[in-house]
Amino acid sequence: MKPGRILAVLLLGGLLAGLAPPLPAEPLSDFQEERKAMIRDIAGHWRSLGSRLEAGPDAQVLGAMANTPRHLFVPDHLRKRAYEDRPLPIGHGQTISQPFIVALMTQLLETGPDDVVLEVGTGSGYQAAVLSPLVAEVYTIEIIPQLAEQARRRLERLHLENVQVRTGDGYYGWEEHAPFDAVVVTAAADHVPPPLVRQLKPGGRMVIPVGSPFTVQQLMLVEKHEDGSVTNRQLLPVAFVPLTGKH
Repeated sequence: MKPGRILAVLLLGGLLAGLAPPLPAEPLSDFQEERKAMIRDIAGHWRSLGSRLEAGPDAQVLGAMANTPRHLFVPDHLRKRAYEDRPLPIGHGQTISQPFIVALMTQLLETGPDDVVLEVGTGSGYQAAVLSPLVAEVYTIEIIPQLAEQARRRLERLHLENVQVRTGDGYYGWEEHAPFDAVVVTAAADHVPPPLVRQLKPGGRMVIPVGSPFTVQQLMLVEKHEDGSVTNRQLLPVAFVPLTGKH
């Protein structure tokens, strides 16, 4: 389906009923016009990048984006800006990613309803919340204890029972629940972490920003093939906070 047609369907559908299971109704009662504007912005970015991306925006992913109350994942004083297509600070030197980038990374994973996903860099919990209605399980790791606890409580309040949050160094993954159908890393590493590649299933995908802080980073698509071989592909320049830890 072409991006323009998808967008028309979304806007006619109000809050996108039927595209992805909605979160509790109360948070969705606010910012309805802002949500619609966010979806228009995401579709516009996709059109502007054209052939650099694999396909136009997926309706299921856009439905999850529109049904996730982003204003509950930012500090109170930034709620009026929650649906702007830009990153916002969440404290501890971290950010909640730009909505277009969240949608793009989610779609690139090519997940299905039975998949198990690892996220490295929980932050506010927003990326995990977007993934929640699209997959079976989300395991997410955050190295900053305060952010991990805040995200855990926020996700529990939204009754996202298929998301588990752990405090730790995400560079090393989450071995107990491996292998994963997909891995998404929401902080920039200077290389693709080998433990995450090992924990990725054959046939799985990883999306990760790679590069040094304060330089141009590249959003990378890592594909692990059925024979165990791995290919990497650069997609577009991005700017993420660095992946921290003892590695």
